[in-house]
Amino acid sequence: MRNKITSVIAALGTAAIMSASANAGTLDDVKKRGALRCVVSTGVAGFAYPDKSGVWKGFDIDFCRATAAAVLGDAKKIKAVTSTGKTRFTKLNSGEGDVLWRNTTITFSRDVGVKLRFHGVNYYDGQGFMVNKKLGVKSAKDLGGASVCIQTGTTTELNLADYFHEHGMKYEAVTIETNDEARQNYMSGRCDVYTTDASGLAATRSTFPDPQNHIILPEIISKEPLGPATRHGDDQWSDIITWVYYATVTAEELGVTSANVDKMKSSKNPEILRMLGVEGNQGEELGLNKDWAYQIIKQVGNYGEIFERNIGKKTPVGLARGMNALWTKGGLQYSPPFR
Repeated sequence: MRNKITSVIAALGTAAIMSASANAGTLDDVKKRGALRCVVSTGVAGFAYPDKSGVWKGFDIDFCRATAAAVLGDAKKIKAVTSTGKTRFTKLNSGEGDVLWRNTTITFSRDVGVKLRFHGVNYYDGQGFMVNKKLGVKSAKDLGGASVCIQTGTTTELNLADYFHEHGMKYEAVTIETNDEARQNYMSGRCDVYTTDASGLAATRSTFPDPQNHIILPEIISKEPLGPATRHGDDQWSDIITWVYYATVTAEELGVTSANVDKMKSSKNPEILRMLGVEGNQGEELGLNKDWAYQIIKQVGNYGEIFERNIGKKTPVGLARGMNALWTKGGLQYSPPFR
């Protein structure tokens, strides 16, 4: 009997190990494939969109590129796996994608129930409302009876219901699955209001022929901490995604840019030297080359460069840093030290 029990325990242990192994190895898969597969939203201006040549660009895409630079040494070796609010988690958990960058609010149910692993907040956001100026609406509290375009499979559905219930208002939900669909319905007048994360509203507005005629109302009705996600069960890959993000923030904190990163290899700051792989063995500990963070900054840039290039005040999206400024400048972007 004791032998049988021992055999059962051994078998269970072996099964657990095999299960863990089946979920691990994303780094090896990416290296073998020679390309990083990023699950992205379908065409959000400034964040994730294909240009006229079919090349994907944007804030989210640049973090995909940063990951490819760290892992493969080449920021161009990415493949966009398009998704909707409904399909993004399925595509990630089924193995169609290796990582989901931003555009996903970190919640308890997603972390625990959907079996995602989140790796920091690379964009702090909140849900807002956009309306045409001709409606004469100045506040979200004046939206009673409005028709509202709302994307299914997102946190915005529950937030919208809660907000209108709290203020004793009714609304007509016009459900859509993609940002393009929302844009078409809103522009055609099918819905009076479009609600999603405020950054998404600004991105959509930037594509209008008359963006000045549309306003984002002042109320922000939720917390939407957006960050990269991976599947459960692969700690090495989780560490890589976490520190890819932190490398961009630390680089901005320490004044390391794509323009001066080569010069910074001669810095007297030990943290800069460790991050760039001049000293220490942090790359080896991640399973990457020693210059993994150098490649991120050289090929893609630091957090501030990524932000300003894609969605900053000088772009059509026109977003201020706000909460996404560095902690030293009144924002929430903050990285643990490279030590």
